[in-house]
Amino acid sequence: MSEPSSSSRPETTLLVLGATPPTPPPRLGALTGRARVLHADETTLAARLPLADALLVWDFASDAVRRAWPGEGPRPRWVHTASAGVDHLMCPELAASDTVVTNARGVFDQPIAEYVAALVLAMAKDLPRTLGLQRERSWRHRESGRVAGTRACVVGSGPIGRAVAGTLKALGITVALVGRAARPGVHGAAELDRLLTRADWVVCAAPLTDETRGMFDARRFGLMQPSARFVNIGRGPLVVEADLVAALSKRWIAGAALDVFEHEPLPADSPLWTTPGLIVSPHMSGDTVGWRDELGAQFMELYEDWAAGRPLRNVVDKERGYVPGH
Repeated sequence: MSEPSSSSRPETTLLVLGATPPTPPPRLGALTGRARVLHADETTLAARLPLADALLVWDFASDAVRRAWPGEGPRPRWVHTASAGVDHLMCPELAASDTVVTNARGVFDQPIAEYVAALVLAMAKDLPRTLGLQRERSWRHRESGRVAGTRACVVGSGPIGRAVAGTLKALGITVALVGRAARPGVHGAAELDRLLTRADWVVCAAPLTDETRGMFDARRFGLMQPSARFVNIGRGPLVVEADLVAALSKRWIAGAALDVFEHEPLPADSPLWTTPGLIVSPHMSGDTVGWRDELGAQFMELYEDWAAGRPLRNVVDKERGYVPGH
């Protein structure tokens, strides 16, 4: 069978930074005959970047893009990451380039909001202890808390933060939403400390930037009420983990739940596993059944716009590190 002529070969090259098995690759069958699809892992990405017009970062836990981008040769005109956060790929060279960066904004909003609601209810109703007592076959009647009428401070006013706020409000919780700058319905960052002193629930859904890294430290945990609970579904480095361990151990706050961590997977010897009052989950708050198919479908919609020269949705402000709100 003869090779296709050079004139019939796809002119666009898409490079996919794949994840290791058992994570399935994205479904890109619709691009057959329309684009040349190349695959790379962390060891081959740097060599293949100059060949690509577009890059799909399917392995959104990898920092290979940040390490490979400063190399020699051309670079893709468009980079899409199958994640909400972009800190794993952003570097000064990429930020200064003409390359457009998009993210998976919109896919994870409601699943994460549901997960936060589940954590809030679990902590209010003392479910972790109930399950522990069941394993011990111990009948111990207790009283649990109510969530209706309590106050929440949700830090991060993007789509995930807004979805969390809406879901908590449906439970009867009064919610203060905090963003980078004040606007209708959103408190500015300057008001965060004041709001923390009144909150029963503090939910961190902020992007990771130079300004937000380590924002939840000993000082901020010290501002919270002794009855407050803290939840982080944003990015791990937003929290000074040693300070959270100390705050829980000293009972500065009543409890916490972490779904993201500074180092993932969380090492087996991490004190977080055994910190009293802390719920640990393995970065799964947005991962519902079929989520990878949704990520793939979203990428294909964006690809159609990019190939046709139409404006792209979910364009990241590379200096700020997130998609600006409207």
